[in-house]
Amino acid sequence: MKAIVLALTCLAGGAILAGCSHMPANPKDDSTFQYLLDRKSEWAENKVETLPPLPHEQDLIAFDVSQNTPLKFSIDAKSLSVGSDGVVRYTVVITSPSGAHNVNYEGIRCETYDWRLYAGLNADHDGWDRTVANDWMRIENGNLNAYQASLYQDYFCANKAPTGTAKWIVDNLRHHRIATSLVR
Repeated sequence: MKAIVLALTCLAGGAILAGCSHMPANPKDDSTFQYLLDRKSEWAENKVETLPPLPHEQDLIAFDVSQNTPLKFSIDAKSLSVGSDGVVRYTVVITSPSGAHNVNYEGIRCETYDWRLYAGLNADHDGWDRTVANDWMRIENGNLNAYQASLYQDYFCANKAPTGTAKWIVDNLRHHRIATSLVR
């Protein structure tokens, strides 16, 4: 009787709410029941085989992170891409008050609020260094220089997906149209 009630619940809309994905073979054994939202994702990251050219000053678009940081942050418009894997990839240039630059090629995965470093500017400042690459890490919100959080929330992602094409995102960056100001 319990199996019939559970089956009817799944058929009558409970599947949407409870995520019924598997009925146990033995109605008294629900150890194999799994919510759809608890399933592991089949996500696979696109390979990043080629890196973009190093950025040029005229292609940089400044964006705000915090009024409390002395650093300036910019995105290379020509490097920004939105992958079929839901990752927004970009070159970021971080400039100190003394003029020193950090240049990184990174990605933000909208679905999981994670970021990763693919490469950084090499010691000779004439190419990329892939040895600095890291695996996916959670984006930090409270950090004074949490530029990934600003990019995620203001320009790159909404509802765990990219906000649009690379052209759309670059246009919003150029005009300082953050997600909360956009009406679609």
